[in-house]
Order: sequence, then structure tokens, then C-alpha cells
Amino acid sequence: MNTHRPLPVDLGVAQPDLFADDLPSVDESFRTAHRIALDETSWIEHVPGWLSGSEHLLREVIAGAGWEQRERWMINRVVTEPRLTAEFPDLGDAPVPMLHKVAAVLSEHYGVPYDGLWINLYRDHNDSTGWHGDWPTCKRDVCTVPVLSLGATRRFLIKPREGGRSTVLTPASGDLIVMGGRCQRDWRHCVPKQTGTAGARVSVNFSSRFQATREPRGKSGA
Repeated sequence: MNTHRPLPVDLGVAQPDLFADDLPSVDESFRTAHRIALDETSWIEHVPGWLSGSEHLLREVIAGAGWEQRERWMINRVVTEPRLTAEFPDLGDAPVPMLHKVAAVLSEHYGVPYDGLWINLYRDHNDSTGWHGDWPTCKRDVCTVPVLSLGATRRFLIKPREGGRSTVLTPASGDLIVMGGRCQRDWRHCVPKQTGTAGARVSVNFSSRFQATREPRGKSGA
């Protein structure tokens, strides 16, 4: 179940300037990448400053995505998700051409054909997402899921599925977070609410139809 609501206008984000000199670009060398082994089969990678000109891209995405505020059942009642969402199962439908370039670079680097987008807009410090794994887009045991952060810095937490200590990252605008290995099976992640004020943040999640299909039964390793 979901409902469509107009984009909130008071986000403190100006319209994109197509003639600005800070147009976005990515670091195809991934030189700042730092990988953390969460366990023997799961890892998370943080690439600080991977995309420059992130404010321009933030404005483009907010202006062009076409946002929904979704509702879902929780136990015995309907709740409104505390964030806005835009979904593009076909990357070709995404309204921001730069995201096509970003997807191509990620596909080349991680060896996964990224062909879809799931975008969240956290309007302020009150918006959040609870503990979850990306099961709808990761039906295989091993997946690689890149998430590009734009806008305000927010905490990103990841912890074992069965409970335990959280690993905390604070991606800034233009930073890339990549979850790999068995992260979506064995770990859960979230973006919690925060007590201090925060501006708008967008997370761009890159998905792949290849990873969204289950592995054939009886498949054996080489």
C-alpha cells in the first residue's frame, strides 16, 4: 500500500543550476575506499568524497525524482513511512542522466550490472528507516549493494541479524557506502532518527535484476 504526496517545498535546497561549475563527477579509481570485514563472509566499504559536485546532483534528484510517501501494515495497523521514496526498476526511466553514469562506473568496478534505482529522501532529522535487509532487490546469498549519500550527514548503522554491537558510519554528501558478501542475509542496517536538527539527505540505492533473482537450484561452485 502506498500513497502519493507532493514534494515538501521547505527543504532548504535550491533548484539545480545547469550552468554551475560544480557539476558532479565520480572518482573512477575509488582511491579513498576503505573496506571493513564485518565477519568472514560480509563486508562494508566506505568511499569518502567519491562524488564531487554532490550538491548539484542533490538538487537535481530532489527536483526530478517524483516522490511518494508510502504506507505499510505493521502488526495490526497501517503506518506511514517516515521518509519519501522514488523507485525506478528500469534505470532508463531515471530522470537524472548523471545517475546513469554513476551506475555504469559502479557496474564496471564491482562486476554487477546495476540497472535500477531505489531512492530515499530524509527531509530532516525526524525521518528515518528502521532495521532491515534489502531482500526485495537481493534474493541471492551474496550481493553487492552500493548506496550514494547526498546532502546532510546522517548516521548509518549496521549490526548482526541475530543482534549484537553496531558498526557506525557517518557518510557525508558525495560519500559511497557499499554492502557486500552476505550483508543482506546476515546483517541489518538502518538510518535512525536523531535529536539534533539536520537538513535534507538523499540515499541512492543501486539495484540489479541479476541479484534480485534467486540462484538456480543445484548450482555448484567451480
